[in-house]
Amino acid sequence: QVQVAESGGGLVQAGGSLRLSCAASGSDFSPNAMGWYRQGPGKQRELVATVTSGGGSTNYADSVKGRFTISAYNAKNTVYLQMNSLKPEDTAVYYCRIWLREYTYWGQGTQVTVSS
Repeated sequence: QVQVAESGGGLVQAGGSLRLSCAASGSDFSPNAMGWYRQGPGKQRELVATVTSGGGSTNYADSVKGRFTISAYNAKNTVYLQMNSLKPEDTAVYYCRIWLREYTYWGQGTQVTVSS
């Protein structure tokens, strides 16, 4: 049973930083890719950033480029999202997603709230 667990959300003032972590467990295989999505109040879930196995390729939403950095620690099937210069519009539930062979798995989400 594959499990995906996020941590690191919280309340921060605009301009501040947070670091999210996500760990995948329960599989003998390493993820092909890992990523972060978010869903703000009244909005659809959207891609934030993804990284391929080995960290060879990253992809970011335009809205977070230059402020967020995704990185992977493959030995522990862990992915991080460093979020700097946070804005109130970054407020959302952030979800971790992993791609493992032909399957995809989601975490339960972690709340990030940015106050103005």
